[in-house]
Amino acid sequence: MKLQFHRLFVGGAVLAFCGLAQAQGVTDREILVGQFAAMSGPSAQLGQRLQAGIQAYFSIVNAQGGVAGRSLKLVTRDDGYEPEKAAAAVKALITEDKVFALIGSVGTPTGLAALPIITEDKVPMVGMFTGAQALREPFNRQIFHVRASYYDETERIVQHLNTLGVSKIAVFYQNDAYGKAGLEGVKRALTKRQQSPVAMATVERNSVDVAASVASIIAKEPQAVIQVGSYKACAAFIKEARKSGYGGQFFNVSFVGSKALADELGPVGSGVVVSQVVPFPFVASAPVVREYQQRMTEAGDKDFDFSSMEGYLTAKVFVEGLRRAGKVPTRESLISGLESIHDLNLGGFTINYSPKDHEGSHYTELTIIDRSGRFIH
Repeated sequence: MKLQFHRLFVGGAVLAFCGLAQAQGVTDREILVGQFAAMSGPSAQLGQRLQAGIQAYFSIVNAQGGVAGRSLKLVTRDDGYEPEKAAAAVKALITEDKVFALIGSVGTPTGLAALPIITEDKVPMVGMFTGAQALREPFNRQIFHVRASYYDETERIVQHLNTLGVSKIAVFYQNDAYGKAGLEGVKRALTKRQQSPVAMATVERNSVDVAASVASIIAKEPQAVIQVGSYKACAAFIKEARKSGYGGQFFNVSFVGSKALADELGPVGSGVVVSQVVPFPFVASAPVVREYQQRMTEAGDKDFDFSSMEGYLTAKVFVEGLRRAGKVPTRESLISGLESIHDLNLGGFTINYSPKDHEGSHYTELTIIDRSGRFIH
């Protein structure tokens, strides 16, 4: 009898210890996942659509019983695409909301502002909506990228332009870490071909004051302008340039927010090219796109776009890592789980990680806005 009691006591103590040992943000029934992103301001559509894709996938996972019996709950804090607010938001997610891990941030300057906090608190972060090299080098064990880098995107754009015989290329970029990361990518791609930008001009973050930049770039008569900015600033530049009679080509990197840019441009957008880092979301030619469209529709959202497609893929990668993290996940086991992902084909989009490489993907393609404001590829 005493032996039986002792076993029960020890067993209960072990269970109690296991309960106490659960990681922050993890209970027997739920896992809290944090997101800091622009939900307001000129870049709001990026954060909102990224969130929509994440939620669509989390919803189906929860409907199927969650991960190891735990449902996923997304907690989002708005940073307005401002670095100071991003740092405060990520700190609050970790210390006040007590999230287990982070997912789906938006932007380079905001990501850089949050990086020291993420690193110090050793919180895994999956899927930063940025291709900046500064968030890839030096290697950071906490950060797992899902999208290709700006170096990948700008190389693809410059390669395409050179194939067409276009070498007089100008750069219009946002005057912050994001814009400068894209500018560096363009310069690298041009230098590789013994070329350099014929003109460069900037716009301040969360601003559409582009008149001076338009005038300085158009004066150099470039054949094409590569833009690295927000959708409102890039749309303002294109409209102003077209009014002045400029007939050259415009190219944007994916962070611009493709649908948001097309909506801002209206009929002026015809012919504008945007590089992409996820599969084309409008035609269900790939298995993952068919799945994405079905789940978004089930969530009551038929406004398919690249940003929510990226959010959906990011959520799939996160959940795959979580499933590999064990029945009682810790931040360390989540990192190990993600690092065990090799050549994972999500249905037309492949992810690769290792203990020394968290790049994830180098997938890029070019799309163009047609006269109706739709994208073709």
